[in-house]
Amino acid sequence: MSQETDLAKDDLPTAIELQLGKRIYKLRSARGYTQDQLAAATGFTKGYLSKIENSKVIPPIGTLVKIAQVLDTDVADLLEPDTASERDNESICVVRSWQREAVIKGGSSFGYDYAALAHKRHHKQMEPFIMVFPSQVDRDIRFEHEGEEFMFILSGEVEFEAAIDGRNKTWILSPGDSVYFDSRIPHRGRSLEGESRALVVIYRSKSVAIP
Repeated sequence: MSQETDLAKDDLPTAIELQLGKRIYKLRSARGYTQDQLAAATGFTKGYLSKIENSKVIPPIGTLVKIAQVLDTDVADLLEPDTASERDNESICVVRSWQREAVIKGGSSFGYDYAALAHKRHHKQMEPFIMVFPSQVDRDIRFEHEGEEFMFILSGEVEFEAAIDGRNKTWILSPGDSVYFDSRIPHRGRSLEGESRALVVIYRSKSVAIP
């Protein structure tokens, strides 16, 4: 399984996606880490991390969670627009429906669209998103990262697949169905009917030390 897929030439990245690689590079440098060290701690190759930092690859949310975890930050710090307004009180984060925006587009992230729901809140333990599933997913692609994950189906019909003890198990999820799982289990989902959307909440485990 490989998540090292180049950004297609005809997929125009969002402003946030263009900023993403630079932010990761600056944060890594500020922490005093080399790409080799970050690669060893995250489990990704140095070449893949180099493509991310140079905006040649837009990683999925699970990958960003792992990178942010190792760099002792959160996904909000990586995805918040430069033009973001002054942050709300850190104890309460209100995001209006019109303030929500797609931070990662399907064309650049293995077909999955992600819209952040709490991008104003920093240093949090959970990362909530609205996710739109693609209808086709490469058979070799699975996602896995530290932490736990909750998914609540909002619309459409989703085929959710997880690899448990080396065997794939599949569930068909309809609106109102939910699933809670260990994010370290290789998993993926795809749309079977209509525009399949889900509320996804990723719980971050403690930071991973750089060797």
